[in-house]
Amino acid sequence: MITSSVNPKVKQVVQWQTKGKERRSAGIFLAEGFKMYQEAPEDRIREVYVSEEALAKVSGYPEMEAKLERTGYEVVSAEVFRKMSDTQTPQGILCVVKRPEYKLEQLLAVPRPLLLVLEGLQDPGNLGTIVRTGEGAGITGMIMSAGTVDIYHPKTIRATMGSVYRVPFVYVEHLEEMMDRLRERNIHTYAAHLEGKRYYDSFSFREGTAFLIGNESAGLGRALAEKADDYLKIPMEGQVESLNAAVAASLLMYEAHRQRNGGGS
Repeated sequence: MITSSVNPKVKQVVQWQTKGKERRSAGIFLAEGFKMYQEAPEDRIREVYVSEEALAKVSGYPEMEAKLERTGYEVVSAEVFRKMSDTQTPQGILCVVKRPEYKLEQLLAVPRPLLLVLEGLQDPGNLGTIVRTGEGAGITGMIMSAGTVDIYHPKTIRATMGSVYRVPFVYVEHLEEMMDRLRERNIHTYAAHLEGKRYYDSFSFREGTAFLIGNESAGLGRALAEKADDYLKIPMEGQVESLNAAVAASLLMYEAHRQRNGGGS
């Protein structure tokens, strides 16, 4: 059992928790909690750390015990686990997961794709919520600007509740150039924009579709917005001018889901 916080493995995990550059260099991300461990693809799990208390809780759950046997694990003291954890009330299990590799071409080759294009989102919780909601709404992938928050930020990973394992995504350096590739594939692009004249539920999203969502405070940059095929707007009452980025994305994704699953338009 690891009982020292200066153990090299412990120090490495702490670095990975706090430094995105270190995670990228190692080609991994960290996933905490029983649900995140249960849903993690076994072939991508590299290391597992379990506190004494968590190991005792696992006893009596055959599926979890069997997975731990297959992946292997290190037992650490409760104090050391708190040092390794990114949460205030850790569940006592953490795994190191190899990052998947996705290519833009994979996302564009899907029949009738339903994509999200995110520019400059900065809130890890917002991004995680979008990934989770996106899986629920049936999106086929996400394309993000290089300036968007790291999808492997610990807070983002937690907010995805496991969806990060299943929603394909890519980061691209120049979203404006990428928009030309969408047009070549007959993927219609819609910008959620204050200058939109028509409400979002008046469009058809049954064919290849990409929704553009901008930064939480600044919205979409003009260069990217001008590349969109159409602007759309979300009804606003009272003095509200805009919605949280994750909320706006959710409304659009679920409207597309409704239309693609028999709803009228």
